[in-house]
Amino acid sequence: MIQTSARLLALLSLLQVRREWTGQELADRLEVGPRTIRRDVDKLRSLGYPVEAAPGVAGGYRLGAGGELPPLLLDDAEAIAVAVGLRTAAAGSIAGIEETSVRALAKLEQVLPARLRRRVSALSDATSAFGGDGPRIDADVLATLAGACRDATRLHFAYVAKDDRATKRDIEPSAVVYSGYRWYLVAFDLDRDDWRTFRIDRIRGRVRPGDRGRRRAVPGGDPAAYVKRQLRASGAEEVPAPPGRIRLRLPAARAGRRIPERYATIEPDGEHACIVSTRGAWSRSFLVWMALLDEPIEVLGPPELAEAARALVARLGAAAE
Repeated sequence: MIQTSARLLALLSLLQVRREWTGQELADRLEVGPRTIRRDVDKLRSLGYPVEAAPGVAGGYRLGAGGELPPLLLDDAEAIAVAVGLRTAAAGSIAGIEETSVRALAKLEQVLPARLRRRVSALSDATSAFGGDGPRIDADVLATLAGACRDATRLHFAYVAKDDRATKRDIEPSAVVYSGYRWYLVAFDLDRDDWRTFRIDRIRGRVRPGDRGRRRAVPGGDPAAYVKRQLRASGAEEVPAPPGRIRLRLPAARAGRRIPERYATIEPDGEHACIVSTRGAWSRSFLVWMALLDEPIEVLGPPELAEAARALVARLGAAAE
């Protein structure tokens, strides 16, 4: 009985990992025969899991949509990765996902074992992030694109090219790539008979699914490396913003107690001031964060950060009038 129950859980876990499996693939992974797989599928159905089956040589099994969400089977590392990802989603570049992430995290933490709750809580307490200044994309569009990549479904959408020309695209999607600043879709363009890289924030309107397409491998096998090569070849490779530098009228020792060193370096500038520099690219969030320390500040550079500070002051001044 214990062995059978463990196998049912393993089977359910496999069905959650991939969209479709053939009976033989499942049998090989679980080291049983196809007949045992059929019996186990029937047991899962009797427990309320909507396992769909397609007959024939090309047929297989998949976990269909049901009235209730089946329990996710996550190991410790997967559970922590999901929890940390939800905690940091509010600082990301996907629009409208902040509140949803908080609700999902609350549900997840209710079912985490105590040992994992402590680890997730420790990571959360020790980690924070500046909000991204890159283009924001729609969460539903991203989910549609990712699902089409998984299921090898053709897509049709309107797209604004880099010369601001509106186009219609019919593609077979392969992968979604996040550069740390922008989201990209790697796909085979059916009209152009070639691979293309699309900025997801330039997709306009509704993304419409089409027929089942071919499952294609990205040239070179690594989607992220492919996007990087394409950006470099087109001269559009993303150049991160330079670090921001601010003189803070606060002794370095006191500033160090208020500014996490993982995000900024602090150098003394005399007895009563210090220079705060971001460890990575500057952002408007860094500027606001420094202002909220409620100490006199002076923007040292780069010029774009100084301009952002002047614009912020002007907006706040207009709001107070």
